[in-house]
Amino acid sequence: MSSYVALLYSIVLGAGRRVVMADLREMAEGLGYRSPRTLVATGNLVFEAGQTSIPDLESPLEKAFSETFGRHVDIIVRSGGGWLKLAASNPFRDEGEEDATRVHVRVMRDPLTEAALAGLQRYCVAGERLAIVDGDLWVHFAGKASESKLLGAMTTKRLGIGTFRNWNTVKGLAEMLRP
Repeated sequence: MSSYVALLYSIVLGAGRRVVMADLREMAEGLGYRSPRTLVATGNLVFEAGQTSIPDLESPLEKAFSETFGRHVDIIVRSGGGWLKLAASNPFRDEGEEDATRVHVRVMRDPLTEAALAGLQRYCVAGERLAIVDGDLWVHFAGKASESKLLGAMTTKRLGIGTFRNWNTVKGLAEMLRP
């Protein structure tokens, strides 16, 4: 068995409806995944499965989510080892340790290129910084992420399918993977 991390893009289902993590774990068990566990109620799932390709995990998860919760959600899956590598590669680690709410990574289904980075640089203000590491986009926000002009520029239409996680979540998921 291998460990995997699944990140759900947006688990808000509509007015008054949200995904209960126990239901998400039950959905994963229904797919035959073992030991599903969640980190906070924002769509972070760690589970065990036989070694397979990432698309062979993402597709059934997305289909099961749609059937279970009545809405399509993009789901990005990484191997446990891939997630630990992502966590270790944070180019803004010191800043994240100082204030984890200012360091985020946009975990991408398909790797970003340096051209994407160049297209986003013009939206950086007040010391905001960007870096692409192994195709994922790391961001150090100068202030509150929710107030940054960068958020409006980092759309799925512009960058492709991906989802943000802050540094605390990245570390939390890494801890869940360690024996």
